Amino acid sequence: MIHNPGFLLTALAFVAVIGPLVFVHELGHYLVGRWCGVKAEAFSIGFGPELFAWVDKRGTRWRVAALPLGGYVRFKGDMNAASMTDPAWLELPVSERMQSFPAKPLWQRAAIVAAGPAINFLFAILILATFAFIHGESRTPAVAGLVQPGSAASAMGIQSGDRIVSLGGRTMATFDDIRLYAQIRPGDAVEVVIERDGRQFSKQGKIGSVSEDDGLGNKFKVGRLGIGPGKPVIEPVSLIRAPVVAIERTGQIIRTMVETLGQIAGGARSVKELGGPLKIAQVSGQAATLGVESFIFFAALISINLGFINLLPIPMLDGGHLLFYGIEAVQRRPVSAQVQEWAYRSGMAVLLTMMLLVTFNDLSSFGLWKSLSGLIG
Repeated sequence: MIHNPGFLLTALAFVAVIGPLVFVHELGHYLVGRWCGVKAEAFSIGFGPELFAWVDKRGTRWRVAALPLGGYVRFKGDMNAASMTDPAWLELPVSERMQSFPAKPLWQRAAIVAAGPAINFLFAILILATFAFIHGESRTPAVAGLVQPGSAASAMGIQSGDRIVSLGGRTMATFDDIRLYAQIRPGDAVEVVIERDGRQFSKQGKIGSVSEDDGLGNKFKVGRLGIGPGKPVIEPVSLIRAPVVAIERTGQIIRTMVETLGQIAGGARSVKELGGPLKIAQVSGQAATLGVESFIFFAALISINLGFINLLPIPMLDGGHLLFYGIEAVQRRPVSAQVQEWAYRSGMAVLLTMMLLVTFNDLSSFGLWKSLSGLIG
């Protein structure tokens, strides 16, 4: 059962999740940059007013700021935390110029930028691999054990003992595949291929939709077929196979994220389902009340989210920089400063709009607007 954590636990849990993940992300940029011979002038965890800082022997200022919603590494040659190139880098002495980020070959710049999201994925894979090694891998067959009367599965004629070969054209290898496919498609029409007594045939139907509560009064729709698994099958995972299982699970999580975002973009899902920092803080506190393993698993999910979001081709994010480098590789010259400035401003506008939207959604989920309307009324 999910308990409502107090404000202090929620705040501490949020910092305990976001702080290390931001550090890991920026550490990826820093380490690869250092390997490529680029000087890091500042390494910041958080934005805004500086809480404390120190300067190491290489001249890097390590700082912790008041707003733990991100971070940055500012390399020599960067004009700001968004890594926009400072035109003054060309006026630096030769020795310093060679330590600047813009002076490095395209592949090194791309590697430095990609290292942040990459290390977030690696961090999550390490956690998931550890869990797989300890707990094993669920390989319960994609076979209907119980079929709930009146359910979507019952309406499609699925019977106990039927093997679900595919849903919507996607092969179902395990029962978990069925659950993952159905839960993000409430009410969707789907073709089901069933195997019964050695014979395969297809059925048309709709995935059921149920309303669930997140424990804080927020309702959301989840897709259900209305079937239960047969006897659970948990296979032990060797140390060698554990990373493979973790990579597969990471791929499943990313695919679910892409499909969910596609549904929001296409109008199949409401933008109200997008959550922001306040929602992450809320769920961090909830995960902390469920135990250490749940909290660590939640951190792995957020790490995957952080890596994925940073790879979106939006200027200001790592994916935006990689997009510019891709264009530079094709046209064999950097994108013009004017285009980059316009793109960064547009990217900033997009990010601010998204931040306002998810913050509005977060406050709505906390019931703030209803409370205010009640006071006004």
